Amino acid sequence: MSFVTARPLFLTLTAALSLTTALPALAQDRFVLDEITLTANREATELSRSGSSVSVLTAGDLDNRAGQPLTRSLTRLPGVTLRQSGPLGTTGFLQVRGAPAQYLPVVIDGIEVSDPTGPKPAYDFGGLTGTSVGRAELLRGAQSALYGSRAVAGVLTLQSLRPTQDGLHHHFGIEAGSYDTLTATYGATLRRDGTDVAFQVSHLRSDGFSALDEDDGNFEDDGYEATRLSFYSAHRLENGVTVGFNGFWEDSTGDFDDFSDVAGTPGNDYSENESYGLRGFAEFTTGAVDHDIALTRYRIDRTSVYDGFATPFDGTRTKLSWQGATDIGAGVRAVFGADTEKEEAEGSADARISGVFVETTTALGDRIDVTTSLRRDDHSRFGGFTSGRVAAVYRADGDLLFRAAIGNGFRAPSLYELFSIYGDPTLEREESRTHEIGVEKRWGDSHLRATAFWLKADNMIGWDDRGTVDWMDDGYAQVPGTARRRGVEIDGRHAFGAGHALTASYTFIDNQTDVDWAQVPERVLNLGAETTFATGTTAGIDLQHVAGRANDLDDFTTVDLLVSHPLRDNATAYLRLENVFDEDYQWVSGYGTSGRAVYAGLRASF
Repeated sequence: MSFVTARPLFLTLTAALSLTTALPALAQDRFVLDEITLTANREATELSRSGSSVSVLTAGDLDNRAGQPLTRSLTRLPGVTLRQSGPLGTTGFLQVRGAPAQYLPVVIDGIEVSDPTGPKPAYDFGGLTGTSVGRAELLRGAQSALYGSRAVAGVLTLQSLRPTQDGLHHHFGIEAGSYDTLTATYGATLRRDGTDVAFQVSHLRSDGFSALDEDDGNFEDDGYEATRLSFYSAHRLENGVTVGFNGFWEDSTGDFDDFSDVAGTPGNDYSENESYGLRGFAEFTTGAVDHDIALTRYRIDRTSVYDGFATPFDGTRTKLSWQGATDIGAGVRAVFGADTEKEEAEGSADARISGVFVETTTALGDRIDVTTSLRRDDHSRFGGFTSGRVAAVYRADGDLLFRAAIGNGFRAPSLYELFSIYGDPTLEREESRTHEIGVEKRWGDSHLRATAFWLKADNMIGWDDRGTVDWMDDGYAQVPGTARRRGVEIDGRHAFGAGHALTASYTFIDNQTDVDWAQVPERVLNLGAETTFATGTTAGIDLQHVAGRANDLDDFTTVDLLVSHPLRDNATAYLRLENVFDEDYQWVSGYGTSGRAVYAGLRASF
């Protein structure tokens, strides 16, 4: 590490550590962590006992933002950036800690939804809004020791509507606004006699705006329409066994502009997507061991139409998993299991990956918890790989926490990289190593956290022109070089008075790479404030500043406003103003973003 490149990272971390003990005034209200993480240790764990970096968005955090793209909320979390190629419904990918989107598995209701037909499988967030999500949890850092292939930058889990209280309850929401956008959702939950049931359906339609930037002469609107349904059921039998079934179905059509579209072209490119996920599960105890068995199935059928020429992509992922957990001694908890997963792409081939893992969490007195994880995977094409992770947390006096984690990860080559006309069936896995250290100070409902991280990846799979002039001879290959990311994440919340809070998050990423990898901004700052008046009216402001960008993209700053008012105990009206100052900016070079936009909505439960 040279002094020149290390100095910004060192100064940023030093400032962060100073703030942790001296300035309990920065904060992050809507993104304050829950007391429990569901992913860091493969079972529910108090956040103060987790050595990993985790952020949680609850249903309360997402209130009044139902029709807003979910990415808008997620990019306000530290370490998260976006690549969106136009309006709602165009391709949108999340990058965590500067790593490409294919290094972040996305799990919705226990079902992994990364596209198995993609050249580098990732989940497309472009059309997902808050109407479909009741909880989001982002686990950062290498997690292959727990979650296998692709879990290099972390794991993002999303959860749909769930019952939270006894009886039958209805949930309704409607929102309308700019670009002739209309969103409607209805959900119902039931909790009775050991049975939990939830159902939700939503529909969204928007005329959108031009995907290619209107400043370049593109004026046709690129619209989007989507319907999504999710369901959940679980029943506890008299013998203590819980059995359940959940799933989702989504159908959408969205317009987009490809790179060859210019002013005057028809603007007739669009995509049609239909996907579903199903999961059956059982939870039971035998002796001292708690068991969890699940079978999941995910299928996506998508068709991209370019100038009237349709290209279909159909893929499936089927996974069977078992997990056990038990206490094996004073202060020692063990979680262990096995899983097998098969991916298939129609017209291509298939691959299977199977793994076994074990994790132990040891409490060293009342102040220290150490978690060690080890996993062995076997891929049907390239063989085996062993990944490991160690995470620890120390709880000092005065609600001061110190965390540290180190681990390695891998990504198996995709079906497209292996078997398409550009593929190579001899490709090996990509490998990575990561470590992080962090400190957190808590006081009441306020907190301040700072985390420094390092990520290195090699044995990369990239595009190789193979030294020929015929592009048909090009393809994927193992390419020389190493990708590195290092940086600092800071986030906090300061609550004061009754219903008042200041929020902040900051990410600094020192980009080092000598291969074709993700391009992310060097600095992202989020600031927010929220207050509640005596009438119950809540007003909030969010500011985001993105700077130090690649490809000569300009820095930008956006400001959003939100006002909500209770109409009665179970109903709230709200007004959301996005990009208040009509900032002209781009997430991806050449592709436009929303100008000033206003949305009004009503949500109610009964």
